[in-house]
Amino acid sequence: MKQLDIAGQRVPAVGIGTWHMGSDAARHDDELAAIRAGIEAGARAVDTAETYGTGDSERLVGEALRPFERGDIFLISKVRPENASKAVMEQHLDDSLKRLGTDYLDLYLYHWRGSIPLEETVAELDRLRTTGKIRAWGVSNFDIPDMRELVGLPAGGNVAANEDLYNIEARGIEYDLLPWQRERHIPLIAYSPVGGLANDLKTSMLTDPVVREVAAGHGVSTYELMVAWAARDGNTLAIPQTSNAEHMRGNIAAAGIELSDEDLAALDRRYPAPTHHVPLAGD
Repeated sequence: MKQLDIAGQRVPAVGIGTWHMGSDAARHDDELAAIRAGIEAGARAVDTAETYGTGDSERLVGEALRPFERGDIFLISKVRPENASKAVMEQHLDDSLKRLGTDYLDLYLYHWRGSIPLEETVAELDRLRTTGKIRAWGVSNFDIPDMRELVGLPAGGNVAANEDLYNIEARGIEYDLLPWQRERHIPLIAYSPVGGLANDLKTSMLTDPVVREVAAGHGVSTYELMVAWAARDGNTLAIPQTSNAEHMRGNIAAAGIELSDEDLAALDRRYPAPTHHVPLAGD
């Protein structure tokens, strides 16, 4: 199973995303079972945020994690931009911890840029790291100019990860952002690796004939193939979301799929890599 180093820990390259989970009572049991199935299948990273269902996702994750040893889970949550100030961030972190039923996060992300000065947000994230309530901090939805500004700040060099939308139909970050992060050993967390969530993006990848052919060659679903593609470089944590336990087990197993040079070339011809800077996709 492919793994990567993130925030000083070694984790499997496919984790569990929970966007759009936790707010529908009719789906609660299925969502709970799916998260637990993913962990039982070998997932370690679970990604959530205070903004997902206004805390509902964190509550669901907290419930799902109760049967497991906390030290076995790499738990990620995020703070909303309006809450990312020196005055209120710690209170919002405490609220997240309470909903999750834990006393620390392995990784706390600044969800997207807002009006609070970046230097203030980064300084407070780094201070919280020293309290033990978070083991590491990072950012989300940051493009190359944002990351360059970030690492120029006094505590910016402590950034542990950047979470962006990334899949075979949204490859823009490969042109400049991904190489820049690799040079600095800053892992990518790839959300929506099979598309279809951010901004209600439409996707063709799951039914594309080339994708189907490559998937068939590995005896896996197109979902699993696209997850494996997103996590292929050894420096990316893919976090697909599903409320179906069977799909979840397949997603986690995708970390074990090894794509050949021929596979990658066929997929590149169908979905070419960018040849110029492309604005960041997603929210």
